[in-house]
Amino acid sequence: MHKRFLSFLLLAFLLASFLSFAASQNLTEQEKEWLTKAYRHDKNGWIFLHIEGGPFERGFQRGYLTANEIDEFLKVVAYIQEFETAKELDFFVEAASRVFKNKVSEEYIEEMKGIVTGVEKTGKRVTFEEMLFMNGFIDILWHWWPQKKQSTELYRPGCSAFIATGEATADGKIVMAHNSWYSYALLRFCNIIVDIVPDKGHRILMQSWGPCIYSATDFFITGSGLIGTETTIGGFEGFDPEGIPVFERARKAMQYANSIDEWAKIMIENNNGAYANSWMLGDIRTNEIARLELGLKHHSLEKKKDGYFTGSNIVDNIKILREETNATYDDVRDFCVARRVRWKQLMKKFYGKIDVKAAKLMLADHYDVYLEKEMPSSRTICGHWELDDGRVPQSLGAYLPGGTVDGKVVDSNMAKNFELWAKWASSCDIGFDAKKFLEKHPQYEWLEGYLKDLPAEPWTIFPLKEKK
Repeated sequence: MHKRFLSFLLLAFLLASFLSFAASQNLTEQEKEWLTKAYRHDKNGWIFLHIEGGPFERGFQRGYLTANEIDEFLKVVAYIQEFETAKELDFFVEAASRVFKNKVSEEYIEEMKGIVTGVEKTGKRVTFEEMLFMNGFIDILWHWWPQKKQSTELYRPGCSAFIATGEATADGKIVMAHNSWYSYALLRFCNIIVDIVPDKGHRILMQSWGPCIYSATDFFITGSGLIGTETTIGGFEGFDPEGIPVFERARKAMQYANSIDEWAKIMIENNNGAYANSWMLGDIRTNEIARLELGLKHHSLEKKKDGYFTGSNIVDNIKILREETNATYDDVRDFCVARRVRWKQLMKKFYGKIDVKAAKLMLADHYDVYLEKEMPSSRTICGHWELDDGRVPQSLGAYLPGGTVDGKVVDSNMAKNFELWAKWASSCDIGFDAKKFLEKHPQYEWLEGYLKDLPAEPWTIFPLKEKK
């Protein structure tokens, strides 16, 4: 039996090698030339990807170099969403084609077409319509579908973040930090850091999710001197299908905005309400920071050169809070409110001393302000729904397989050099063992094969500059 198994593995390896070789032989001379400009490195749980050139060219590079991940992302989204809604993938793909018709610029259509072609040249299959859906899955699944039929998500998306400057930081310059929260089955695909050098507009270094041409998890540095991140506005209910999708606006803002005001203007104009966020921005040329709280009907832009903004999925704009969300603001049992309170405590503790080291410590914080003790839960800055028994009222449920999957930190000096710190699989060192989790919580057996291990990785500086 052992020999047969080894023979099977060898056969599978040879077949995969043959298919890979065959695909590479199918490349045109133009495509081979494009690929000489791009490269991929995998390190400490992350995929670092450098792409450059015109829209189709850079899209082709991304599709070819991350084809396996794109293929798997689409399969996982399709499976989970069908389980949650009883609707097959084609239903949402067709919806995306209708909702996004005539709302995406030609540049980004070409980039997505390039990704499709790159994927197909590896022997995988994906359509342009599926690529459009994957880029707009947040618009469609989190906003269009709930509006069409009142449904709830398995998890509310979340994240924790801050941006500080002036008297709040150790050197008077900007420090920014963020971690991403959601279902582990889906958020494991946001382990890609993309360095984009487009033929037009500004260079972008960003964390990204699946094949999204924008960040989607939102942590970025641009060649204009802007840096940015966000936290989603919890309980947001508005959506206008006639507006411009968030992936178009967010990518355009990163690539073409020269100032905080220009960035905000691009995001505000023809806003469709999807991915309503508290955006935190910084200009490393002036050390000014800003917060754009962007709903559908209302928005506000605040700026300062001393102090900080924090994010925990609670909006401060009273118009957005009361007219566009169903969220609570002051019930500390709620995981968003608890983190808002904890951020205040941490900012007070580190005020005037905030630097990269302090930012890493804060992102890994496990103090639960409701229980008044150190204990990783859904209410801590580094969130762990999978460790929360759900007994506290306002909890989302018991032992949900989700929470924080990363940590990112940057300061002005790093941003000038187009560098950032990133940590995969949580901001702390707990990590996630899928097999042990499913054995302990068999109610989630439907996710078997889709939940994967997330072993805690060390902090790493990106980009990885060496080219293979």
